[in-house]
Amino acid sequence: MMLIEETAPAAEALPVAALRAHLRLAQGFEGPEDAAETAALAGFLRAAIATIEGRTGKVLLKRRFRMQLDDWRDRLGQSLPLAPVHSVERIEIDDGNGIVTALPVEGWRLVPDVQRPMILPTGVILPHVPRRGSVTVTFLAGFGDGWAQVPADLAQAVILLAARYYDDRSQDRGSHAMPFGVSALIEKWRAVRTLAGRGNREWR
Repeated sequence: MMLIEETAPAAEALPVAALRAHLRLAQGFEGPEDAAETAALAGFLRAAIATIEGRTGKVLLKRRFRMQLDDWRDRLGQSLPLAPVHSVERIEIDDGNGIVTALPVEGWRLVPDVQRPMILPTGVILPHVPRRGSVTVTFLAGFGDGWAQVPADLAQAVILLAARYYDDRSQDRGSHAMPFGVSALIEKWRAVRTLAGRGNREWR
């Protein structure tokens, strides 16, 4: 499976003011509210959002993704690796010889779910994917366009983690474990994700 993020969270949707306020309250942070500071805080927030999304499989701010599979994992229904899914824009099958066919929207339906959204066939099974072909699903996922639509516990986890990244800005962030408070906030959102695969095909 290949999962490509086609759009990024809008800069204006990032809670820079909330992070700045948290830093001032918790650490006596003071600094000029200039463009360089804002860009730095936005960078810490983007890193924190990516980490929280990676740990939970939940997309905080709505954006477009493209998932490419060798085959359906199960032709009775294909789970999506991220949630919540707002909509599926299109599904295309490449026959492996350069011919790409868009599946008619009446042939499938999205079953939204906060843990495991799925694409189900409106008939018996999803369409056949040729042996050397692939299927691509383009979808929009996320709780909303604005930060106010992000669940409170996940939003707080992002602020706390971004503040940790700010504290550790002169160090290697990769060497630090997830702070306990952040882990506790995201725990209920974590789920065992059934990702895409080859269905019943053998690995080539």
